Amino acid sequence: MDKTYHKQIKKIAIVGPESTGKSTMAINLAKYYQVPWVPEYSRYYCEALTTPCTMQDEINMFHGQLALEHSVLVMTETDFVICDTTFLTVKIWSDAFFGKSPEIVLDALPKHSYDFYVLLDIDLPWEDDPLRDFPNQREHFMEVWHNELQQLGANYKVVSGLGEERLKKAIQVIDEFLLA
Repeated sequence: MDKTYHKQIKKIAIVGPESTGKSTMAINLAKYYQVPWVPEYSRYYCEALTTPCTMQDEINMFHGQLALEHSVLVMTETDFVICDTTFLTVKIWSDAFFGKSPEIVLDALPKHSYDFYVLLDIDLPWEDDPLRDFPNQREHFMEVWHNELQQLGANYKVVSGLGEERLKKAIQVIDEFLLA
């Protein structure tokens, strides 16, 4: 029997549009709180792709993110973990690229929630990366993130700022969540 049945481990998700510093933030928060973090599975997956991403690839990334998250949750002794994004990203990218989302993702969204989301703002300068696609649509995707989180009834806060200021604001909203 895995540990998730023995105690409730809170999941704090770091989310947002491309190039908002999610991975850096997740790592820094995990270090600060001395808790495990769940990396973004799709980054590793997409780095290995040799052809354009397909709907099946999106489904594979969904399963991979859940498996990675589960492996961290069953191994942790802490009260919470930091998740570098969630499979909600699969829905957002599937909608953007294919005009629809995989049914398995839509079915799982209301059943697989996170306790708190830190939505990173688009105030960081864009950084080119071969896995990033939409440098001119950051405002659009910020709105998409707001809409998706609101449709889920998610508990979330937007964090903006540069460098240490951004990290301090994220710590502040997470502390407020943890103390509530």
